[in-house]
Amino acid sequence: MGISSLGVGSGILTQDVLDQLRKADEAQRITPLTLGIANENDKSAALDVLDAAMVNFRDAANELQNTTLFDARKTDVTGTSVSVTAAGGSDVQDFTLNVTQLATKEIDESASFSADTALIATGTGTFDLTVGTNKYTINYDATTTLKDLKNAINTAAGTDVNASVVQVATGDYRLFLNAANEGSSQNIAISDTSGLLSDNGGTTSGGTNLTSGLSTIQTAKDATFDFNGQAITRSSNTITDLVSGYTVSLKELGSSTVSVSQDRTDLETRVDSFVSQYNAIVDEISKQTKSSTDSKKRGIFSDDSLVRSMKSSIQNMFGSISNAGGNLLDYGFDVDRDGVMSVDKTILNQKIDANPSNVKAFFAGGDYTDAAGTVTTLTGAFSSFYTTVNSFTKTNGDLDQVKTNINESLTSYEDRKTSETERLDAKYAIMKKKYTAFNSIINKFNSASSIFTQLANTQSNG
Repeated sequence: MGISSLGVGSGILTQDVLDQLRKADEAQRITPLTLGIANENDKSAALDVLDAAMVNFRDAANELQNTTLFDARKTDVTGTSVSVTAAGGSDVQDFTLNVTQLATKEIDESASFSADTALIATGTGTFDLTVGTNKYTINYDATTTLKDLKNAINTAAGTDVNASVVQVATGDYRLFLNAANEGSSQNIAISDTSGLLSDNGGTTSGGTNLTSGLSTIQTAKDATFDFNGQAITRSSNTITDLVSGYTVSLKELGSSTVSVSQDRTDLETRVDSFVSQYNAIVDEISKQTKSSTDSKKRGIFSDDSLVRSMKSSIQNMFGSISNAGGNLLDYGFDVDRDGVMSVDKTILNQKIDANPSNVKAFFAGGDYTDAAGTVTTLTGAFSSFYTTVNSFTKTNGDLDQVKTNINESLTSYEDRKTSETERLDAKYAIMKKKYTAFNSIINKFNSASSIFTQLANTQSNG
């Protein structure tokens, strides 16, 4: 800062002197507080990273408590006659399906009408449309056309039959009725209860084009197939009641071999995620709590015992989980000398192949049956991990406590900095007033001295 009016007269008590004194005071009183604030802000940012990593690890452990991971099923079909899906928890097995007949829907067509606008009745009446065991009453009158009739059928009975008008040839229009469902029970019939239907455009009644003239062009049939050699009949090509949880779709005649097995894709993905998140959180805590005489290498939480204890708690979990189902090593999990976790999928899959229910119990909790037949109810290895880590991440948990400590320190530093700044402001305001006063006195002395000098010089010259 350049020289202000302060000190102009004396050249001694200048603003530069005050600025230098202020800078020295700030270095002693303000700078440590500013550095403290910056350090607490750095801790807060580091804690956000740690918190996110801890939540990811907690969630990864929680996902391995999900019993549905072990219930997933996949199907492999050799052959093209069927497709099969299997719901979670359904039976694991191999079987053959030999399709000998596909289920069909009944399709009927009426006798010929001259146009889709041809009138189909001589007056007001009704007829009964039967589809399987369901009967629908269809209204008509002397103005009803073949096209109108089609719409009336679809409105009244659309859940069981689909009606359409097709121009077969010039001047040859026919009503087609397609059963909505497959199976031999879906027969279609029309009975004219009023006797007013007409075949010649509404000229005469007693028409039969829609009744006895209705012919079947595709017969409704049931599906037949062999399940492991056992003859089975169903009314539909989509079968959901053969084996609980299976949906079988018959596609064509022929034999197919089906294998329903446990789908471990999602399970293995979740295991990999758990291992990855374990290593990530342990590595993050290690970096943030690292001890070193070099401040650049020292972790920001190196002196925080609460953060350091989290790492110990997580690592100790690996060795402490042991029950009737064994320990994590037995299922392929391992931690090397550097604390890095890995999983041997071969060992894990061998365990699942041997007894998937026991692996499910060890992972997620449930009844574990040992070789002697003794049943033990387990809480689940990953439930223990989840409980421990959740104690860190939950509201008012350990991470919240660390956050609270940081915020309290930050508030303290900021309050002290504000207070010290105000003290320095007051101190240097007073000093500036004193310097101004001193400068005025010096100016007066300098002025008096100048007068005396001039008088002496005048007398000397005279």
